[in-house]
Amino acid sequence: MSSQFNPLNDAEQHVILRKGTERPFTGEYTDLKTTGTFICRQCNLPIYRSDDKFESRCGWPSFDESLGDSVRRVPDADGRRTEIVCANCGGHLGHVFEGEGFTPKNTRHCVNSISMRFIPAGESLPEVITAES
Repeated sequence: MSSQFNPLNDAEQHVILRKGTERPFTGEYTDLKTTGTFICRQCNLPIYRSDDKFESRCGWPSFDESLGDSVRRVPDADGRRTEIVCANCGGHLGHVFEGEGFTPKNTRHCVNSISMRFIPAGESLPEVITAES
């Protein structure tokens, strides 16, 4: 991790750097319905649009599509799931599940609220921080 990324508190480090999970139904964005963009908390990369968020009742924010190539899929250490990480900084976002039928895209990105920041529509997005910045 670059020291140039946004500073993270202990709870954010637990999830983003150590691949932890926040408790279900406790995240600040689980029920958010405001229009805007979700960005990676560590590096500011835009990762999800509010238009792609849907109610899955799983306890975490759910999206059926990421913004472009902003999210990378990697095999989870448990050998069963697929982890999703920020394509820019590698920060842990959550897991992706397919075939559940929640939306026509049949994909659910189950994301920890603490891994993201929300920028309401009409507000400027902060500059993305790269390791080279």
